[in-house]
This record gives sequence, structure tokens and C-alpha cells, in this order.
Amino acid sequence: MIGKRLKNGDTIGLISPASIESIENINNGKKIIADLGFNIAEGKHVYDKWGYFAGRDKDRAEDIMRMFIDDSIDMILCVRGGYGSMRILPFIDFDLIKKHPKIIIGYSDITVLLNTINQRCGLITFHGPTLSSDLQEKNTLMSLLNTLKDGFKPYSIMNPSSIILECYGKENVQGELVGGNLCLITSNLGTPYEIDTKNKILFLEEVGEEPYRIDRMLTQLLLAGKLQQCKGIILGQFTDCDINGEKENEFTLWQVIENRILSLNKPVMLNLMSGHSYPKLTLPIGARVELNYRKGSVDVLEPVVK
Repeated sequence: MIGKRLKNGDTIGLISPASIESIENINNGKKIIADLGFNIAEGKHVYDKWGYFAGRDKDRAEDIMRMFIDDSIDMILCVRGGYGSMRILPFIDFDLIKKHPKIIIGYSDITVLLNTINQRCGLITFHGPTLSSDLQEKNTLMSLLNTLKDGFKPYSIMNPSSIILECYGKENVQGELVGGNLCLITSNLGTPYEIDTKNKILFLEEVGEEPYRIDRMLTQLLLAGKLQQCKGIILGQFTDCDINGEKENEFTLWQVIENRILSLNKPVMLNLMSGHSYPKLTLPIGARVELNYRKGSVDVLEPVVK
């Protein structure tokens, strides 16, 4: 199931499913969106504050549902991540979303929404920038617009030519793309919303976690069988996740990846530019993709919008 492609003049609905964002950052993002030729509709609770959340759980979920059922909204853009999306999962009507499929995009904490909506509804969702991201960064904006406007035919996702994508494996492999933020994926294990990785291509990214914490989360995925079940793995940006300076009795991030992931002898792509740094490439969650080692690309094999 796919949403309709984005066109100039379409209306983008803004929601805050997780943490609070400043009014200044929201206004800056809105100006960029408007300058790109799109209309804007705000969720009723975008500016709410409840502790560290952008409003109460039911209110944040209500904004999501309103955006899906409102036929004047062409695309749903999350204002930011932070923390809070998993708290609203019990209040989302997935059957209703099935009846009103459309583009929804975000990253980080939004990982739980992207994967759960895809698994429960069969709707392709998008791991990409939020309203508070730097939407003026050239490669980030190009990837976003090319995907949402022109993704009605197969296409390839590639790093900028100056950034190497490391490939491990001998043969191309295909599967549905799932995943996102490592911390959020592990947090949902053991719940009705845990990620399904069987025969999938698993994408992982993270920010601000030391190697031992990355080790712990990857080990949790191993103990849950999630890394063994997938057909291939894409590692995105692991921003500020290595040790600072020399520490005695420490593993580096690379050593953790080598031990916990490369040791599985699965096809792996390392350093895809998607995550908590820039450029921030847009990835279609739920789409069938191929890890193409000859081209150094993630080839999307089917339309992601119509």
C-alpha cells in the first residue's frame, strides 16, 4: 500500500508525536516548506506541552489520526523526534489508517511509528528528515523531494560521491526494508509492536551512545533472534557513538560492529548517509529493496508513491 506522490501546491500536515519543539524552530521549518511551494496544516496539539512531551498521549495520537482521515492533507511530516512515540501506539486506529493511506515521514523516535504502521497496515512509510531538520542541506532536500515526488518508479539510493559506502558480502540480496533508530527498535522488543525482521533488510542508526551501549543493544537483538532472521543489514550514521580519546579496556565502535554484526556473515552495507547527521537520505520503510554491491547502492525495486 502506498500514498499518492507529493506535488507542488499539496498540503503538508504537521504533527508532534513525541517531544516538544520550540516555536522558533517550527516557524523556520514552516517557512522553508512554504518557500518550496507547499501549503501547511498544523495538528491541533503541535504546540502543546505536557512535561517533556508535546501534549498528552491521547492528544498526540489524535493529531495523527486527524491527519490521516483528512483528505485535504496530502502528506504527514513529524515536527521532531525526541521521545514519546511509543506511548501513543495503543491509541492509534490502524484499521482507519488502512482506509486513508498517505505519506508519513520522520526519523529517530518516529522509528516506532514508521515500522508499526508499515507492519499493521502494509503502508510504505518514510525514514527521513523532520520539520526541525536542516531542510536546506542540498543532498537531504534532493533525496526527500526525489523520493516523494518521483518515487513512482524504481530508483537507487546512493551516498554523495565524496562519501564511501562500505560493502561486505559477495552477492546482491533483496528484501523489504525495515528499521531505524537502534535504541527504539530494542525498546519495543517483547511488546505487540516489536519489529519483524524475518527475511527483511534491516536498517540501523544511532546517536550519542558509547560503544558498550551499542554492544548491549545489538546483543539484545541477537538474543531476540532479530539479526539472525534478517537477510541483510544496512548501518547508517552512528553519530557521536565512538569513544572520545583513548580509554583502557574499551572496544571501539568498529570493533563492536565487527564482533556483533560482521561475524554473522550476512550482506552488510556500512555508512549509508541516513540518521542523525547530514546528509540525511530518505529511506522507504516497507519497500522491497536490493543491496547492490557493484553499484554501491540501495536499489528500490518498486514504487513507493503513486
